[in-house]
Amino acid sequence: MKQKRKQFPIFFSALFGIIFLSLLFTRMGVFDGPPARTGIADISSSEIIADRDTWMNIFQGRNKIGFSHSRYARLDQGYRFNETLFMRINTMGMIQDISLNTSGVLHMDFSLKSFEFKIASGRFNFSAKGKITDKTLALNTQSAGAKQTYQMNLTDNIYFTSGIVQAASTGKLEPGDQLSLKVFDPIAMGQESILLQVLEEEDITIMGQVEKATKISLKYKGSNQLAWVDKKGDLLREKGMLGIILEKTSREDAMYGLPIQSSQDLTEVASIPANIGIDNPDKLKQIQFEITGSGNLADQLQGGRQTYHSPVLSIQKESLDDLPHQDLLPVPTEDIMTFLEPSPFIQSDHPAIQKLASDLIAEKDPPLEKARKLLTWMQTHIKKRPVISLPDALSTLENRVGDCNEHAVLFAAVARAAGIPTRIEAGVVFLRKRFFYHAWNSIYVGRWITVDALFNQIPADVTHIRLASGMQKDQLDILGLIGNVKIKILNGTSAHD
Repeated sequence: MKQKRKQFPIFFSALFGIIFLSLLFTRMGVFDGPPARTGIADISSSEIIADRDTWMNIFQGRNKIGFSHSRYARLDQGYRFNETLFMRINTMGMIQDISLNTSGVLHMDFSLKSFEFKIASGRFNFSAKGKITDKTLALNTQSAGAKQTYQMNLTDNIYFTSGIVQAASTGKLEPGDQLSLKVFDPIAMGQESILLQVLEEEDITIMGQVEKATKISLKYKGSNQLAWVDKKGDLLREKGMLGIILEKTSREDAMYGLPIQSSQDLTEVASIPANIGIDNPDKLKQIQFEITGSGNLADQLQGGRQTYHSPVLSIQKESLDDLPHQDLLPVPTEDIMTFLEPSPFIQSDHPAIQKLASDLIAEKDPPLEKARKLLTWMQTHIKKRPVISLPDALSTLENRVGDCNEHAVLFAAVARAAGIPTRIEAGVVFLRKRFFYHAWNSIYVGRWITVDALFNQIPADVTHIRLASGMQKDQLDILGLIGNVKIKILNGTSAHD
């Protein structure tokens, strides 16, 4: 298919949604195992805390790009908390405001009784409410007017992570201690692992005063976030990825101090420089890269059209000429059939998605033709613009706008509704002498073939380097690679060589 890459920029706003949501992930946790020292994790014996009201500025470098406000209030049998967060983000030269509101009720041991949160960015909104009863979480979500209900069994109590931080700061955790936790992940609609480790004490300057603070590390999906808390349990500073820092301040300074500016263009900041350019990447049938970085790259790079022998990655463009005839398609395995099922953000069973599939696609169409018809419709009807939110198919269909992530979830939903097993893939792609983080799809048509709904490609060109594949939640697997990977282009062979 003809590529239109030069007519629009890449939008990987999923990256910024991840950055944004990581602020939420490290605030809700579930104990998943004992700490390094026996008895240290007995949160039920934590001291009763007084009412708290904390304001923080959010910086990237020297620029203030937002603020947060959190409140704890005592109840007769627990606490009520509320947190608001606002950020002004620059993605590919477009400025977007994002707000997150989280509230809930805690038991006396800081375990979560109920919560709700809402994420808003422009026309995109997502909200969820949860209530925990007898180790069961009843969860209700809403997006684009559609409501969904889930029930999840929990292995243990859900904790508001700041309660754990307070236990660390009051001497219940000491340097060298660590806890294995589970965080509630709104993308996965489930629990993910996080490691909390108490580091050393440090003197840091906050609001012009030198404060003694306990430094805490929070490791999630290979990424590392740091927090500093004082002896009273007050959070003084947080440091996340791409240079984003939160620091305690006064209400007046947060609201009326430094003006809120947009961040640096985070798409550019996170991108990876290339050693040479690539002319007409859509013409290449194979290419080789040298890839180095942290983590187990073999697990993330090996498989399908990609072959990895450290440090060299070879990518072979898939051929569409030898696909099995529709009548001879092998029966999909149970693992493949999983990618026909709806999910909270890929609502392939919703009537609006089902109607679009039936309007665009004839049942007798071969799978590849179904995919092509869907891509043609999306090129005409979905405006290409960066969006920072939790991407879901219904919101994309309703708003008719989105970046690569919105394109990927909408394509997946309609393709699944049309009977095509479809995965989400995430990684990087080449553009303007850099590699930018990006999301696309792969479809099962007798074997897996890559599809890029944003670039209008079947198959995707060989500069698409897959780092994660599967469900939408699997995109989070690339978190630890951002800022920690180097790519060198070795060679490429065109279709005419």
